[in-house]
Amino acid sequence: MSGVLATHSSARQSDALRAAVKRAIDFVVAALALAVLLPLLLLIALLVVLDSRGPVLYRAERAGFRGRRLRMLKFRKMSTDAGGAALTVAGDERLTRLGAWLARTKLDELPQLWHVLRGEMSLVGPRPESPEHVERFRRDYDVILAVRPGLTGYTQLAFARELAILDPSDPAGHYTSELLPQKVALDRLYATRPSTRRDLRIIAATFATLILRLPIAVDRRTGALSWRRRDRHAR
Repeated sequence: MSGVLATHSSARQSDALRAAVKRAIDFVVAALALAVLLPLLLLIALLVVLDSRGPVLYRAERAGFRGRRLRMLKFRKMSTDAGGAALTVAGDERLTRLGAWLARTKLDELPQLWHVLRGEMSLVGPRPESPEHVERFRRDYDVILAVRPGLTGYTQLAFARELAILDPSDPAGHYTSELLPQKVALDRLYATRPSTRRDLRIIAATFATLILRLPIAVDRRTGALSWRRRDRHAR
């Protein structure tokens, strides 16, 4: 019995140390990134103002760490009077000229480094989802929300071309019936297998996707990353 207790105690200490290291890396990298990228952030903010009327930033309502409310920051991509579904698709007419470019390059997500600095998000983790989507998969999200949501992760890599994947005739229906269940499975896989080495691989793969435009495949059973040879939606 004492051996079992010692094993559990050691596992808890290992998890606590891993979490502390992850948080330290998040804080340092986010602080450095915000400092280095400040000119770019200011330039994008200026371009948003010049491109269309409205605020620079948009706050998306999300379920955050341990179910806490997260008003996730993004650069605004649409005009202020845009209506319709919250999801965007390729060629979405609601996007401003700059907004379409921000969506393609993912630069609209850069303000979320502030959430990483504050400890509300992590560099790597499950992608924050809207509260209504979380309720559809409550049991899964009880596990997923036990870790901080991330700027990048399995779902962000696997669905890097989500704008092109979504059915423009019914983006919301297609998302909830086809894409969301796959994302939930990947996010749960991430949440149940903590690993610093895996996080580093995800960060490297994210740079390959965003900068080198190399598509990444994510194995649905193991989370293993590899180059995607063919343009397929779900690998």
